[in-house]
Amino acid sequence: MSTTPPTAPARIVVVGGVAGGMSAAARARRLDEHAEIVVLEQSDYVSFANCGLPYHLSGEIAEREALLLHTPASLAAALALDVRTGTRVTAVDPAARTVTVLTADGPDTLSYDALLLAPGAVAVRPPIDGLDHPSVHALRTVPDLDALDARVAALTRDAGSTPSTAVVVGAGFIGLEAVEALVARGLQVHLVELADHVLPPLDAELAPLVADELAAHGAHLHVGTSARSITARDDDGGVTVTLSDGSDVPADVVVVNVGVRPASDLARDAGLDLGPTGAIRVDADQRTSDPHIWAVGDAVEVTRAVTGALGPVPLAGPANRQGRRAADSMLGRRTTPQAAVLGTAIVRVFGLTAAMTGPGQADLRRAGMAHEVVRIHPGHHAGYFPGAEQVHLVATFAPDGRLLGAQGVGRDGVDKRIDVLATALRAGMTADDLAELELAYAPPYGSAKDPVNMLGFVAQNVLDGTMPQWHPDELDAVLAQTLVLDVRSRAEYDRGHLEGALNIPHTELRARLDEVRDAAGGRPVSVHCASGVRSHIATRVLLAAGLDARNLSGGWLTLTAVHPRLTRA
Repeated sequence: MSTTPPTAPARIVVVGGVAGGMSAAARARRLDEHAEIVVLEQSDYVSFANCGLPYHLSGEIAEREALLLHTPASLAAALALDVRTGTRVTAVDPAARTVTVLTADGPDTLSYDALLLAPGAVAVRPPIDGLDHPSVHALRTVPDLDALDARVAALTRDAGSTPSTAVVVGAGFIGLEAVEALVARGLQVHLVELADHVLPPLDAELAPLVADELAAHGAHLHVGTSARSITARDDDGGVTVTLSDGSDVPADVVVVNVGVRPASDLARDAGLDLGPTGAIRVDADQRTSDPHIWAVGDAVEVTRAVTGALGPVPLAGPANRQGRRAADSMLGRRTTPQAAVLGTAIVRVFGLTAAMTGPGQADLRRAGMAHEVVRIHPGHHAGYFPGAEQVHLVATFAPDGRLLGAQGVGRDGVDKRIDVLATALRAGMTADDLAELELAYAPPYGSAKDPVNMLGFVAQNVLDGTMPQWHPDELDAVLAQTLVLDVRSRAEYDRGHLEGALNIPHTELRARLDEVRDAAGGRPVSVHCASGVRSHIATRVLLAAGLDARNLSGGWLTLTAVHPRLTRA
């Protein structure tokens, strides 16, 4: 791709608004007061908070106007931008440097010196018969929100003693936010997800926590299941959703959000290079294969951090930064080249928060990358201070100690830890670095050993051999080939345990080592407690006594999340 910046453009044309396009237009104006900047947006809304749509649907954001960040008039007044809504770009001619547009007045042609493509993404249409029924909705744009809100308002206004029913297809970020919003509006909600757990980017061992939270708020989950068809019911406007398991779910409204794909048709037709996923290929300054055309946002190809995988990442943060970078590049300024994208993301599910940064365990396995997994379940602040909530954190490390990725679920403190870990990941930090981070501490806010420090401490022990581990996915082999030693209290053991496990509370272990040695009969000892803390102490005692011992990563909490049907006493 060309790396020679053009001379300062007299006319910059931006195709598409919202995050990437408007960031580029605004930055370009702040850098160049004299350039003509034209923004072409096919919808009626050039700058709106699409991430806030579910929260207006729920009523948490009370005023719809709060979502409309700017209008053509406000952008003209503040930034002297020529914003044209209701204007669809139908073609780009790179040789002539023109775009063809279609408005209510008909087609027209507009020339450019520099062109920015920010077309975003389009919703994937799954192979479901009946998607065009009026009761089927998406939740991506303001018109989507208006239509869905009107339908829900009609249902709740006319509801009798039995609540109306919604089916949400797709348990990704938007799907989960839609479930929360619809429950808040008084609907009974069924959630359908083709993957084997909700929120597929989340590690499978953390997803049950999210599923439990959904179920606790009345959501009915159908995982490992797809919607096959949507058929009309009599004359009441409702439908029947038929699932792949053969069941039928009556619904008054259906919300379908199963993912997006890059809206790259315009770029493809203009002869620009696309990646294998169909996203627009750009260099580190957002320039496409044409030296006068840049691209940003959900439609562009990025490199994922750690694994190096290529593809789009439809997140607002990267899109905004890409827009700023593209404007700098257009105007010949020093840029901050696009770094590999971490994919840091977060979602609220009723009272729970789930967040992640970097690749998950499944991503690392697909990439064939060796890694160790560390799991901890600390409090989000000092345990002696009222209100401490458990934070479930999972982090992966390379054999040399480099942090590869992290995820967390909990009721408080998750966002703080994932943001710290995202920063650490960007900086290339190791387990040793995490262990030595100096983070703000007072009892209402954290612990002297912050959960991030604890991840570092545990990873150090694992990586240097101080704490040999076994993992939940090794359970069958562990039961068949080792002695399972449960070092929880008798009361904990009685509430549920592995069949055949020997129960010796960790405080009694030193006095009962012969009992363990006899029960093991030369076999390795697989130790566990509730979270991995007491069993770490027990494992060190056993190792010091000459026994071959390993500690269960994440303890019983993680084991039962991965194997929910474990034998219980």
